[in-house]
Amino acid sequence: MKLYLKFLSVHLRSAMAYRAGFFLTCLGQLLITTNVFLSVIFLMERFGSVGGYTLPQLSLCYAVILAGTSLAECFARGLDTFHRILSDARFDRILLRPRPVLFQVLCQEMRPAMLARVLQAAVMLAWAVADGAVAWTLAKALVLALMIVCGAAVFFGLFLVNACICFFTLEHLETMNIFLDGPREYGKYPFGIYGKPVLLVLTFLVPLALVQHWPLQYLLGRGPLWYGLLPLAALLFLIPCALLWRLGVRHYRSTGS
Repeated sequence: MKLYLKFLSVHLRSAMAYRAGFFLTCLGQLLITTNVFLSVIFLMERFGSVGGYTLPQLSLCYAVILAGTSLAECFARGLDTFHRILSDARFDRILLRPRPVLFQVLCQEMRPAMLARVLQAAVMLAWAVADGAVAWTLAKALVLALMIVCGAAVFFGLFLVNACICFFTLEHLETMNIFLDGPREYGKYPFGIYGKPVLLVLTFLVPLALVQHWPLQYLLGRGPLWYGLLPLAALLFLIPCALLWRLGVRHYRSTGS
């Protein structure tokens, strides 16, 4: 952990070397996600609710997804650029070093600017809480924390799968962006409003609904307590992700360059 924090400090100092550029990047990231949620605001001004959800409830829903994706992208950027690590033959050097391979890949690149989106998610959460979106209890507060932390873990797993694909194709598959970048767009609504087939896929195949739709029903008083424990079940998704990573590392063959 000490070494990881040292790498994080190095990346942060590197980003802050050009402070104007860093803050403009943060502003750009905020404008992208703000623009996504503006469409929800305009829609709610016209219709008042969507699928029975009010604006503060949708704000809570989107903040969970935004925080999860942003945390994962901030610390798993090395996985997102893994195809460049392979093409530049940097993975050969990583294999020779006496440190865990995945740890070294994660330390290759980080994006501290993504923390600006985490700050935006915190503001949206604070507004939703103050507006009475949920009748809060200690149990519901803990469930909300689980949704964010487990959501970040699921997105980390998706980044890991995307990196594993590069062992076999040498490039990322664009179809993975449906689950990596897509949630920042369609995650502004609870996944259940997209229909049963989509909800089934996002529950049993890629468990994004386990950290958003189902525990949200518990927070809003529309589901039993065990819905609030489903984010923990989503962590099981990391097991096949880890196995696929080990398979990819064993499959790797150096070019010798």
